[in-house]
Amino acid sequence: MKRDNQKQENFSTNGSSSCSNKGKMWCEAGEQDAGVDELFAVLGYKLKSSDMAEVAQKLEQLEEVMGSVQQDGLSQIASETVHYNPSDLSSWLESMISELNPLPNFDSFNSIVQDRFLESSTVTSIDSHSHNSLNSHGCAQISVSTQQQMVVDSDFGSDLISIPGKAVYPTSQQHPPPQSAQHQPQAKKMKPSSYSGMGVSWGLPNESVSAQPIEPARPVLLVDSQENGIRLVHALMACAEAVQQENLKLAEALVKQIGFLAISQAGAMRKVATYFAEALARRIYKLYPINPQDTAFTDLLQMHFYETCPYLKFAHFTANQAILEAFAGKSRVHIIDFSMKQGMQWPALLQALALRPGGPPSFRLTGIGPPSHDNIDHLQEVGCRLAQLAETINVEFDYRGFVANSLADLNASMFDIREGETVAVNSIFELHQLLARPGSIEKVLQVVSEMKPEILTVVEQEANHNGPVFLDRFTESLHYYSTLFDSLESSGGDVCGGAVSDQDKVMSEVYLGRQICNVVACEGSDRVERHETLVQWRTRFNSAGFVPVHLGSNAYKQASMLLALFAGGDGYRVEEKDGCLTLGWHTRPLIATSAWKLS
Repeated sequence: MKRDNQKQENFSTNGSSSCSNKGKMWCEAGEQDAGVDELFAVLGYKLKSSDMAEVAQKLEQLEEVMGSVQQDGLSQIASETVHYNPSDLSSWLESMISELNPLPNFDSFNSIVQDRFLESSTVTSIDSHSHNSLNSHGCAQISVSTQQQMVVDSDFGSDLISIPGKAVYPTSQQHPPPQSAQHQPQAKKMKPSSYSGMGVSWGLPNESVSAQPIEPARPVLLVDSQENGIRLVHALMACAEAVQQENLKLAEALVKQIGFLAISQAGAMRKVATYFAEALARRIYKLYPINPQDTAFTDLLQMHFYETCPYLKFAHFTANQAILEAFAGKSRVHIIDFSMKQGMQWPALLQALALRPGGPPSFRLTGIGPPSHDNIDHLQEVGCRLAQLAETINVEFDYRGFVANSLADLNASMFDIREGETVAVNSIFELHQLLARPGSIEKVLQVVSEMKPEILTVVEQEANHNGPVFLDRFTESLHYYSTLFDSLESSGGDVCGGAVSDQDKVMSEVYLGRQICNVVACEGSDRVERHETLVQWRTRFNSAGFVPVHLGSNAYKQASMLLALFAGGDGYRVEEKDGCLTLGWHTRPLIATSAWKLS
């Protein structure tokens, strides 16, 4: 499978041009040679599709020859031979076979023991100063460094994978022939012997090195984080493409490669790649995650997310500001909250209403939430806490809670809209889930219009994860969640100056990881994380008879001040877009607040 060569986008939006492990998550890939199969290139092999049959035949020949090789016959290649560029499989195999074929006939060897290289072994590493320059073949420039006592995995496939691109192998001399037991000399220093083409050593089991037992060889993986970061992006995209084409055998191999490559990364890049690898694996093996039934745990994760970063704070603050302005001068107000959760949005609004000139209005709140599976009425508990607060600050307060499996199950008559009261409808990260069932969003917007609200406030993710093509959704979600995880790594504390705990960060990552799993692994009605952009929502609301309400410069200024107080807030950006407000990390918008009213 081949694809046209193209530049890979930078998956981090921190504005940096370096490929750091933390500040920037994805790096721009180098251009590949024309005709090289891209899926093999992901694994570090330069192989043209037209050469596959020939390479397969050479692999069989090399395997046959290697099966009969004994240490005595390696004298002709245990000299100054150096094999370059094992990623060029065809020429590399040809050189190996040509050197092994002239050997005399060998008996099959019965034992292989590991030897050590010369005291100073030469291996390749990426020169960070020349990483961005390309040689005539489009590959990163390679420099040679020296490391001590390096032992390389003797497995054929592992060598090619662990040291992709150009490689230089150590040279050494051969073992002396074995002697009989009765003529066995005293312990002596064994001459090192290596098979330079494969990075493998053979020795005799009855010989020793400086009278010390030989330690078993252990594989050592030479890791360059920047190079592996590029390979990691390639592997993720190649795996998603294989999944889309239902090439599950290739996808399975690639998802394993992703796991190994992710280990070499640090910070946000490793975490987000791990979550995407898990989601891909679930899709490949059809281990689909069940939609979360434990709503209490979901709410708990969201509370940790609230404490870790300013996204939910921004959502609540901007929506409250729009509602507060719509309630100006009103004596009886009623808020219908589609996303009641733990009620974290409403204490601030209650306090703002209590301080309103002329006194607070009579405040009714209707909260809607999913069924509880622990026999506890969480909606009622939230209402009791809010009622206690309202009593403390002298606000007349009335609360009702409705349990519903879906917002589409509601109708306007349930909410007891009373004469003379001003209604506001609020939805925070809820409407996108209705897109999983055809017709649901249209029904809900129709119910909202029947309630004739003064304002409808909506906060949604600013992303398009609802397209019909899996690969497009995967690419967009990889960009989106990479940026979110990057911002989490930089979060230092809340507006009160308190430090973000490790538990808050971990639980926030789990919160986002569950979304990733749903976007990537699920389909049909099970895929509920169907985020859409502000432009797409505007089309839907306009079709339902709603027009935008400008949030105003006051909300923009206050939201900007809120972020300025948030530790690590330098990377967050508030922008005004067609009367709506977006919050993003550096140049990437991540959530959007909009307000609507009936036309």
